[in-house]
Amino acid sequence: MRAHIRFILGDEAVELRDIDPTMTVLDWLRLEKGRAGTKEGCAEGDCGACTVVIARPQDGRLSYRAVNGCIVFMPMLDGCQLLTVEDLKAPDGTLHAVQQSMVDCHGSQCGFCTPGFVMSLFALYRNEESPTDQRIDDVLAGNLCRCTGYAPIAAAAKQMYQEGPAAKDWFAAGEADIVARLEALADGETLCIEADGRRLYAPADIDGLADILEQNPDACIVAGGTDVGLWVTKQLRDITPAVHIGRVAELRRIEETDEAITIGAGVTYDEASSIIAAHYPDFGELIRRIGGLQVRNMGTIGGNIANGSPIGDSPPALIAAGAMLGLRLGSERRTMLLEDFFIDYGKQDRRPGEFVEYVVLPKPEPNTHFRCYKISKRFDQDISAACGAFQLRLDGGNVADIRIAFGGMAATPKRAAATEAALTGKPWTEETIEAALPATEQDYTPLTDWRASAGYRMAVAKNLLRKFHAETSGPATPIRLVGDGRLAHA
Repeated sequence: MRAHIRFILGDEAVELRDIDPTMTVLDWLRLEKGRAGTKEGCAEGDCGACTVVIARPQDGRLSYRAVNGCIVFMPMLDGCQLLTVEDLKAPDGTLHAVQQSMVDCHGSQCGFCTPGFVMSLFALYRNEESPTDQRIDDVLAGNLCRCTGYAPIAAAAKQMYQEGPAAKDWFAAGEADIVARLEALADGETLCIEADGRRLYAPADIDGLADILEQNPDACIVAGGTDVGLWVTKQLRDITPAVHIGRVAELRRIEETDEAITIGAGVTYDEASSIIAAHYPDFGELIRRIGGLQVRNMGTIGGNIANGSPIGDSPPALIAAGAMLGLRLGSERRTMLLEDFFIDYGKQDRRPGEFVEYVVLPKPEPNTHFRCYKISKRFDQDISAACGAFQLRLDGGNVADIRIAFGGMAATPKRAAATEAALTGKPWTEETIEAALPATEQDYTPLTDWRASAGYRMAVAKNLLRKFHAETSGPATPIRLVGDGRLAHA
């Protein structure tokens, strides 16, 4: 095992020993390196003031990802390049195209949020050549600003490409060298970072992960840290021992066959979104609304499942689609329907030392209708009050098969078995829907909390079934925008 973290900060090789494994990147930058450009606003991955960029080798080039430094633990940087706003200017002091565009377009007022916006735009600039207006809005949704009203910042996002192409900036000139240096750091060893009574493991392969979890069955498994990070920063919890799965290549794979998509537990929302959206456009749109891009760059579908939250957004959609779950304990593997994984609030069918390995998403059969709907107080970056997903297959105008799943309506993500039974075999008509609605009250007994009342949630669930019927009967007319600006059709 290796007891130190190795990464590149800007152009500087960094090796850290005896560091608290739950120290956040934000705290290290400000307290240890004196890099005050990165700010703390919310300390929970919501405001984007702490946005930094992590670069990793991918197919011989660097892939740049904006992330929230306030909830990324330092060992998660191992083998990466970390970039902050201080790294962007050229060696001669010339501002980067992103920075110059923010100046020219008056994209900064008080300046507190500006470094975070700059880093989000920098990642976009390095990764994409001609983003649409919708894409720019998506990229900036994870950065909050009280001053400018966003229009000058969006203008800067367009102006930066006129300053010069990303292929010719000074980061492009040094990319091959950084890739080589990062690849040289990939030694395949398991990390064991320990200080101040806290310990975190980061295995490099799946067998090493299985061994560590067998030896530490009560360990806290950390994927993207978008939830666990808040346990540390907000609740001040000690998560020792922790096991980070981000270095396990086997868990970061996406495999596609004619029948299904297999998504490793370490695949991030952003990495999975395009292939999911190609077969389930509504699911892709749901993913687009999970946090800001910084959260989707770190958060994983496997982590969302393993966490077992009743308000997690991906489980209802996966359950409605008939997804299967793969788990591993030591050398033993087993599979189950995802809907059977959730037992009760805070309780899943996962034994001590067992971990989620992958989820299998079946591709929709011909003549299948699939929709999912997220109801929240604000459209972007909010936790669901209720999330409903529906999959329907008709035969001659009758319901041959229907799957309905909701989050936020029970102690777990849960199918509406009674409602499904009331619909199956019946004509897909408004009369059938209305007759089946009372069964929803057999399926769910929602709670009242600060997001919504029980009565509101029940009314929403029933109305979403009505909405699903309206969208899947009658002519194929445009109904709403999906993530890339295209119109989805009924």
